[in-house]
Amino acid sequence: MPASNGTQQESHFRTGMIFAIASAFTFGMSGALGKSLIEAGWSPTAAVVARLAGGALVMAVVATILRRGWLREALDHKGTVIAYGVIPISGAQLCFYNSVTYLPVGVALLLEYASPLLVVGWVWTTTRRRPSNLTLAGVAIAVAGITLVLGLIGPGSTAGTQINPAGIGWGMGAAICAACYFVMSDKASADGTGLHSITLAAGGLTVGAVTVALLGASGLMPLTFTSHETTLAGVTMSWLVPVIAMAIIPTAMAYTFGIMGIARLQPRFASLVGLSEVMFAVLSAWALLGEAITGIQLLGGVVVLAGLALARQGDRGEATWHDDWPDSPEGLPAGQSIGRS
Repeated sequence: MPASNGTQQESHFRTGMIFAIASAFTFGMSGALGKSLIEAGWSPTAAVVARLAGGALVMAVVATILRRGWLREALDHKGTVIAYGVIPISGAQLCFYNSVTYLPVGVALLLEYASPLLVVGWVWTTTRRRPSNLTLAGVAIAVAGITLVLGLIGPGSTAGTQINPAGIGWGMGAAICAACYFVMSDKASADGTGLHSITLAAGGLTVGAVTVALLGASGLMPLTFTSHETTLAGVTMSWLVPVIAMAIIPTAMAYTFGIMGIARLQPRFASLVGLSEVMFAVLSAWALLGEAITGIQLLGGVVVLAGLALARQGDRGEATWHDDWPDSPEGLPAGQSIGRS
């Protein structure tokens, strides 16, 4: 029945939003935790290896407890799991860190967070359904808000920085990998009947950790670990604290929540919600590292939220039909549409 169907969809959407926002929040902590290790003498690649390897270990334990057949399931879907670990997990790290060697961090981040544009374009091309004007406007507003959050506009901005073509290439590579994260995470099922989100997260993190470790061991990316103490929120502590926190929160939890959210929201809207990660990253840097937040950044956060709200309204207004439904379903009042399930 239409009323029941609408209520179920709204519940599905709310659950997906909770997972997607939780994923953005936990992902947002990775920068501050990783920076504390880098300031203690770790190379960025070493911090990434520790993050992915620790996250893979945590997810392997969780998967063994909650889904005992996860390893066999991962092997049954080995193509998807390997591609997921190599492209959106390790590929994004490799491209982003190469990008920041040529570009300011803010510019590199802006390029990576162009991924929602790629996802919208991909969905548009593959489904042959043009997004509504509201959705496109929401995307544009959200991306504009990101430029404010990243400090690319205003006093001391990097807008006039000389742009290096190699940095642009690596930055766009990071955007493509990030877009693949949203598209490929949709391979996991929301109801547990297909490839489970826990299996995809555990298997993907394992592949990603091995890939980045091999890149570091080969010398393509510097790999330096130290046992120096780190500082978080003004407190000096062992390096183990940020390593463990980074493995659990912005890795194991973030990827699992993200996959679960994308399976319910669909890649296009989930990629837009993922833009809020930048806001959470700024807040985490303020809370854990004492980095100041400017008024422009706060304004940018409001603009991003406004863009998300507008894009959501656009999604609600689009009529989406399942392939196996009749062209003119009986009993449906004229003009009434059925939303995405």
